[in-house]
Amino acid sequence: MIQFKKTLVQDDELPWEIVNAKVKRKIMSYNEDLMLVKVSFEQGGIGEIHKHPHLQISYIASGIFEITIGGEMKTLKDGDVFFVPSEVLHRAVCLEDGILIDVFNPMREDFVHN
Repeated sequence: MIQFKKTLVQDDELPWEIVNAKVKRKIMSYNEDLMLVKVSFEQGGIGEIHKHPHLQISYIASGIFEITIGGEMKTLKDGDVFFVPSEVLHRAVCLEDGILIDVFNPMREDFVHN
């Protein structure tokens, strides 16, 4: 059974993991059912088109993003939210430096076992 990584989390305690040249992430906390991840994008950064079995809901904490989910595209900004159903192709393109707060159900084992 996967245990909670952290119950009380201070952002500056956690290291950034480099995803690519313009994207980095912090796994803030999780258990087997739920995970919260902070993702920082520089302008031009791309979350490549992909799908996964997890439900995902994401809050745009800052920046402007072009979000595509299942063929529908919309430009979203700070304060907006998007929901990704299981197994639906999606991607994010950062138009202005920003932060996404991603929540997954169940947790993304691939994020902690790479």
